[in-house]
Amino acid sequence: MLNHRDLQEMQSRSLKMQGWIRQQTFSPENVKTLRRFSSWEVSELILGINQSTFRGKLAADPSLPAGLVEPDGRQRWFTLDEVNILRRKIRQRGKPLTPPRPAGRAIRTAIANFKGGAGKSTVAQHFAHAAALDGYRVLCVDFDPQATLSHSMGLTDVSEENTVWGIMARDLIRQTEEQNAMPQGAASGAALPQRSIPSSITSLGLQDLRVSDFIQPTNWPTIDLIPSCANAAFVEFASAQYRHLNPEWSFFAAVSRFLDQLPDDQWDLIFFDCPPAIGYQSMNAVFAADVLYIPSGPGYWEYDSTTSFIGQLAEALEDLSQGFGDTLSADKVRLPKEFYDVRFLLTRFESGNDLHRAMREAFGKVFGEKLAEHPVEMTRAVEQSGRFLSSIYEMDYRDMTRETWRRARASFDRAYGEFREVILPHWEAMSEETLSADKVEREGENT
Repeated sequence: MLNHRDLQEMQSRSLKMQGWIRQQTFSPENVKTLRRFSSWEVSELILGINQSTFRGKLAADPSLPAGLVEPDGRQRWFTLDEVNILRRKIRQRGKPLTPPRPAGRAIRTAIANFKGGAGKSTVAQHFAHAAALDGYRVLCVDFDPQATLSHSMGLTDVSEENTVWGIMARDLIRQTEEQNAMPQGAASGAALPQRSIPSSITSLGLQDLRVSDFIQPTNWPTIDLIPSCANAAFVEFASAQYRHLNPEWSFFAAVSRFLDQLPDDQWDLIFFDCPPAIGYQSMNAVFAADVLYIPSGPGYWEYDSTTSFIGQLAEALEDLSQGFGDTLSADKVRLPKEFYDVRFLLTRFESGNDLHRAMREAFGKVFGEKLAEHPVEMTRAVEQSGRFLSSIYEMDYRDMTRETWRRARASFDRAYGEFREVILPHWEAMSEETLSADKVEREGENT
């Protein structure tokens, strides 16, 4: 017979192995570092200019970063910080190389599905890295207690207080305090006593944490992360208890309220990596999102799971709309929940596989233009990147044949490029709505 002590012993042995694997994967200091990028990558794959043109601009302007020159002088290697300086200073045909950025806050994308192994963390990681190479500042939020995204970003020593659970508990305390300060506690007409929040929660001091306390830097200088950890798995149980403590707590909007406190100009893109289930964490992710991306493998069971996911998500959002529809008048939350766009993205796709092609056709017939045109292809380089907790963008092409690396990168480049084309019109519309709302609010204050 086995009990929790046996499971703890198994975990202890696994943690030792995890540490050994990390030492083989990361630097000797057990810290994940970001490699440099060659002048070939910087010119053609990142900045999108001819190599000879790039070399000419470097020679003509000594103030530009020179990079690290190889001993044979054939290639220069640049840090991402240097790449971003080059992006800001170099102009091509009179135009800057910085990406388009509508005014207002960052646009938020939730990457969600029921199915484990659908590629949620892989897509979130690669989209974040591609966006950073594109010149955007990125914030990732890891909602999954498996913490795959956090580990791939080099964050392994994470306290549960600094995860989404901490954000939700902080929100519960603050919302309850606000309700208690009101003459009446929302729709019920009765104020909620502060003692309804036990000291086991309030004594943690979460309500005093600043927004920045939950956000950690990663090995990419323009990517930050709200991490997760295995201990945060109990958030589903805790959240059910919190709802019992305060039934009028709009739990599903906790992360949205948190993100609304962020400076508009600190990040450009926010990606949510969701757990493979519909629960308190995933509902917070989809509710805070402007755009919903649903990755799926190209098999029948993945298609079946995706169908179940969107059905159950629809029911959950409908239930929230009906259950909280009359209690949010003083909140910024709007019900029913609306997305600017929803897209389905096939992952692990093999163009030479008859079944995969047939399932892609089936997805297309059902979801039409909502199916991403460019799937993420399964290649040997993609498999290798998963084993080493690194994206294809982090892997050095010299560690394999350049063609193998370039094929894998091209697949993610196409998927990300299509993603950018999808979100930009919605981002601009969102910006216009925000500016219009701010104008109406200012006019109201003046009158």
